[in-house]
Amino acid sequence: MSGRVLNVLAALPEADWQSWRPALERAFAAAGLKVRLGGREMAPGAVDYILYTPTGWLADFSPYTRARAVLSLWAGVERIIGNKSLTQKLTRMVDPGLREGMREWVAGHVLRAHLGMDRDICRTDARWAPHVPPLARDRQVTLLGLGALGTAAAEALVALGFQVTGWSRRPKEIAGVTCLAGADGLAQALARAEILVLLLPLTPETENILNADTLAHLPPGAVVLNPGRGALIDDAALLAALDSGRLAHATLDVFREEPLPATHPFWAHPRVTVTPHIASATRPETAAEVVAENIRRAEAGEALLYLVDRAAGY
Repeated sequence: MSGRVLNVLAALPEADWQSWRPALERAFAAAGLKVRLGGREMAPGAVDYILYTPTGWLADFSPYTRARAVLSLWAGVERIIGNKSLTQKLTRMVDPGLREGMREWVAGHVLRAHLGMDRDICRTDARWAPHVPPLARDRQVTLLGLGALGTAAAEALVALGFQVTGWSRRPKEIAGVTCLAGADGLAQALARAEILVLLLPLTPETENILNADTLAHLPPGAVVLNPGRGALIDDAALLAALDSGRLAHATLDVFREEPLPATHPFWAHPRVTVTPHIASATRPETAAEVVAENIRRAEAGEALLYLVDRAAGY
């Protein structure tokens, strides 16, 4: 490994810097990298690598002519991939913290829907109305999206005993999961979905993938969980399906506009649960290790992890 000092620009919101800096410094030291971390004060022509979040201050990448890669700290890249000034290699974040966080959110809300936990909470009205839910082995769950996060969630649901179907654009194989692909596979996957989980990246092909036509494939009384991307769903079509009773419930963690506007009908709808984009967050301690490993790889002439395919959009 070269002994030269690398200039790494952290284009992060000031509020995030205090938690990220010590984690990054530990990860760089553990990887044997000599790094000078900086912010706006760092001369663009001296920057070797850029750490990026969409909530940060950097929008024009053209002055950073020496930078070898832009390392996004978010799993989604739809807010950067269309930036025409971005000519450097771009990676997205996939790390143990993201996988574990998504696995836990999905498992928790699938179990909540499966067991009917909301209806079983005995409130102050002294309502006593027991019911016996089916076992997990008798419940069908479909995941749209079998990337790193979707695979982690699918494996957790298999371990809990659910009948799990997964759909992706390209064929996949996951132990215990019925994997489908392509347009015909999508219709089949939706038809099995008593509980549907959306974990696709947002691309021109996946925007509004859950719309009036595709919602019609779901079994009556299905539940929708969206911890993926807000624009995967046509909001008006979802509300219509909920209002008609065709869908029993929707739990939504991501939205087209965030924070979700106070006037949005999702807030007051009796069949919608809103969570504030908490399904899976980038945690500095684990994500910093991925950043350090990618810089080590780049310096060693090795392939970068999680390199974004600009044509595919993720």
